[in-house]
Amino acid sequence: MDSILAVEHVSFGFEDSGIEVIEDVSFKVNEGEFVSIIGPSGCGKSTLLRIIAGLIPPKKGKVYYAGKKVGGPAHGMGFVFQDFALMPWLTNLENIKIGLALTDFEEDKKNDIAIGLMNKLGLGGLGMQYPNSLSGGMKQRVGIARAIAAAPNVLLMDEPFSALDELTAENLRSDIVYMLESQDISVKSIIMVTHNVEEAVELSDRVIVLSNKPSHLKRIEQIKHKRPRDRKAAWFGNMESDIYADLTG
Repeated sequence: MDSILAVEHVSFGFEDSGIEVIEDVSFKVNEGEFVSIIGPSGCGKSTLLRIIAGLIPPKKGKVYYAGKKVGGPAHGMGFVFQDFALMPWLTNLENIKIGLALTDFEEDKKNDIAIGLMNKLGLGGLGMQYPNSLSGGMKQRVGIARAIAAAPNVLLMDEPFSALDELTAENLRSDIVYMLESQDISVKSIIMVTHNVEEAVELSDRVIVLSNKPSHLKRIEQIKHKRPRDRKAAWFGNMESDIYADLTG
């Protein structure tokens, strides 16, 4: 598979305090791949994801998307936030259309795209309501629709299920896998930050395991089993145990 994104020797720290957060992390993401980033709490997982997105610059190293150096928010990557990050004064439809703000589409085209995504993600008929009328799972669906509205190739997700109950999270995980495999949606690759080992093993083609800070790459776990995966399978439990051992060792 062709590499769509490359993280090369990325380091990050806070100069005023002298605290080093990330230290010389490198990996690649291939087209069609689901990659999870996991590590101890506070190790800089979310910071690394924001560096990949171009939201903050690395102290050292580079990120390349589609062969070009990322020097700011990159066209072609969408971002899903842990806390939904919806604008409460905008309707759900208007929140999704924020993802189209930098496009040249006419307003009717933006409406058509947003409504189409709402229907695909189980939000049909909720466009004129406001986020405060939605459950946590529905709010995250709005956040996902906003992130993919401009047809990105890469979807970045920062602990997207952590604020949800387990049943809601499970349904949303299934939708995410559908997006990766669907020909109707532009997303080719997904990078997800998570603290949930079971979730990472269930969804990922590869798991990037980081150490405690200053975080360095501790291990890359390849998972070749087809989705959907049986959590009760022996290989599943063994892989969970191996990753837990890395995180706690």
